[in-house]
Amino acid sequence: MTQPPAEAPVGRRERKKAATRQAIADAALRLFLERGYDQVSVRDVAEEADVSTTTVFKHFTGKEALVFDQEESTDAHLIAAVRQRADGVDVLESLRRRLLDTWLPIADHPQNEEFFRLVDSTPSLRAYAERMWARHTDTLGAALADEFGVEHGNLACVTLARFVLEIPVLARGQKDRRAAVEEIFDILADGWRPPAGTAATRAG
Repeated sequence: MTQPPAEAPVGRRERKKAATRQAIADAALRLFLERGYDQVSVRDVAEEADVSTTTVFKHFTGKEALVFDQEESTDAHLIAAVRQRADGVDVLESLRRRLLDTWLPIADHPQNEEFFRLVDSTPSLRAYAERMWARHTDTLGAALADEFGVEHGNLACVTLARFVLEIPVLARGQKDRRAAVEEIFDILADGWRPPAGTAATRAG
C-alpha cells in the first residue's frame, strides 16, 4: 500500500527512479487485487508495468516487498519522529503527529480494505508483515534508547515502541480513526483509566 515518501525526491534522475518504482508498485497491487497474490508472478508485474524483471528487482527485494512498497521509508519516519522533532515537542507527541500524518492517508485510501483482505488472506504476506512489524519495533526501540541514553533493549523503550506500532491495528476498525489514534496516545501519555460505565460504577 502506497505511503507518503520519507522525503520528496530531488533531481531528474531521482524523480524518474521514484516514478518507475511507483509504477511497478501500482501495477503489482492492481494485479494482486484482481487475481490474488499467489496467482501473479514477478514477470506478470514486470509486463504490466512495461519494464524488465531485472528492473523490478532493482527496486524491490522480492515479491512480498511489492505489496509493502514503502516499507523502507517507515524506519526513516520513526527515526525522524524521535531525532528530528521540533523544539519543545516531546517524543510521544512527535510520534503522535508523525503517525497521524503518515498513517491516516493510508487508512483513508479507497483500496485500504481490499489491501488488508489481501494481506490477511495470504499466509506469506501475513508472515512478512509480522517480520516487518518486529523490525520496525526494533528500529523505534533503539532510536528511543539512544535518545534517552540507555541501552538498547531497555524495557520502557521497547514497550513504548511496541504499543505505538500497534496503534494502526487498534485504530483500523474504528469509525473515527483520527479520534482513535488520539485516544490511544492520550492513554500512553496519561496512563490507563477504567472507562466510564456501569461496571466502573459498581467497582467504585
